[in-house]
Amino acid sequence: MGEKLTREDVKKIEAEIEERKLVVRKQALEDVKEARAQGDLSENFEYYAAKKFKNKNESRIRYLERMLKNATIVEDSSKEDEVGINNTVVVQFEEDGTEETYKLVTSVRSNSLNGLVSIESPIGRAIRGHKVGDRVHVQVNDSFGYDIVIKSIDKSTDDANDKIRSY
Repeated sequence: MGEKLTREDVKKIEAEIEERKLVVRKQALEDVKEARAQGDLSENFEYYAAKKFKNKNESRIRYLERMLKNATIVEDSSKEDEVGINNTVVVQFEEDGTEETYKLVTSVRSNSLNGLVSIESPIGRAIRGHKVGDRVHVQVNDSFGYDIVIKSIDKSTDDANDKIRSY
């Protein structure tokens, strides 16, 4: 089973593939050609750097195409008062009363350091479909879990600034 993607994720991935095939690939090939023309390849750093960039671009294209091929499309079926994909949620940890703000996203856009939490992560699975005021238990593993309370839900679904992760 592959990645869980929204239709917007698919559009972003297709756009990146197109950009990499039509623009980046052409530039990478040109860079390799120019570096090769400089002469002795055994000590030509520009040649090796250009080849590395070209290979990295081709690898990224294959990675994204494989991701699309194996992807499962997920829809946000949450009601107006429930936590769903692309919603921003403020939660309070019962243990110490601290509050955190998270945006629930698909795993290809998750970035916990920036508050983007995957729907497949323990906290993402726990809060999805719940309402403001709900007390939710987040089970991290067999021996550890914690409780949170959902304080607010921002139903905006703008994901224009969310980037698809690299690898």
